[in-house]
Amino acid sequence: MKKDIHPGNYRMVVFKDFSCDVSWLTRSCANTRDSILWEDGNEYPLIKLEISNNSHPFFTGKMKFVDTAGRIDKFNKKFGNTKFNKEI
Repeated sequence: MKKDIHPGNYRMVVFKDFSCDVSWLTRSCANTRDSILWEDGNEYPLIKLEISNNSHPFFTGKMKFVDTAGRIDKFNKKFGNTKFNKEI
C-alpha cells in the first residue's frame, strides 16, 4: 500500500439514519460535533443522516416523502430580508 495517502483523522465513527433509526459503526474522516454512546460502552463521533440505503426508495422499494419544507422556510426566514434575496 502507498504511504501517507490517508487523512490523519481517520477514526471509528457511528452513522445514524434518523428516518428509520438504524445505526452502524465504521471508519471515516468526516467532521462532526456530535457524539453517541455505542453498544460496546464507548463514545464515538456521530454522523447524522436523513437518507441511507436503509431508507432510500431505490433500495427499499417503498416510496417515501422527505419533508424539506422546514429547511426551505428556515432559509427564507433567515435570508429573506437581506441583500441576498433577489426577485426573479
